[in-house]
Amino acid sequence: MAKKQTKKVEVEEPQIEKEVVVKAPPVMEQPEPKKAFVKKEPKNKDAWEVKDRVYYLTNKRKPLSRMIKGSNIYWFDEEKGYERELKYCENQRTPFVDEMQGDERLSHIVFRSGALFVPREKTVLQKLLSLYHPHKDRLFYEHKPQQIAATELDLLQYEVEALITAQGLDIDMAEAVMRTEIGSSVSDMSSKELKRDLLLFAKQNPKLLLELVNDENIVLRNFGIKATEARIINLSSDQRTFSWGTTGRKLMIVPFDEHPYSALAAWFKTDEGMEIYSNIEKRLNQ
Repeated sequence: MAKKQTKKVEVEEPQIEKEVVVKAPPVMEQPEPKKAFVKKEPKNKDAWEVKDRVYYLTNKRKPLSRMIKGSNIYWFDEEKGYERELKYCENQRTPFVDEMQGDERLSHIVFRSGALFVPREKTVLQKLLSLYHPHKDRLFYEHKPQQIAATELDLLQYEVEALITAQGLDIDMAEAVMRTEIGSSVSDMSSKELKRDLLLFAKQNPKLLLELVNDENIVLRNFGIKATEARIINLSSDQRTFSWGTTGRKLMIVPFDEHPYSALAAWFKTDEGMEIYSNIEKRLNQ
């Protein structure tokens, strides 16, 4: 019996589409462009103003001629940490000896009739006198109109404020302020005399007047002095004890190293002192 031949039939398997992952090419990091190097100026660099400058001897001295040292002088350099020698040479571009180059032709620095004019071209001499010379502001000083104007403006503002303040003070406060200036003679002055002297005081010494007016104890000090002048209370000869004028009973002891009337003014603010203050006030008004 013949065998049947079986024929193998190949069955194609269905193709399944596979996801193909395409890898992106690696991104190369681009180096950052180099920034151009910019040299920064030091923050503390002194901006020197090129201009004519005038220097005067201090204390309004005006000799026919006065020469100041232009060599063998030193200036302490904070950055370098040591003293640097200074010398004025007209043929050099610096007053520092350690920066000089070539020959050093020493020049004199002479004030005529108390003044020295230095033109804008002589920057080395100007810097030596204005910045480095050890005798600046002691033997001589630079004339600075703007600084003088600012100072005078401050004084004028003080004067105006003091005059306005003095004009508005009541008679008791005016007396208290003037007592610090002229003493006990203020008790014999009329109100107009007191007001006149107060305004003159405000004009002559405005800052002091404003300080006195703002002193909270000045009225109390004046009150204590008036009580002592009226012999309601007594201050011992050693300036250490206040007592009643009639009985001699001790009121308070002045602390060591304190002004007696300043200590009395502070004591008037205590509970005991307020009672004594009221008692004295009644007697003064009798």
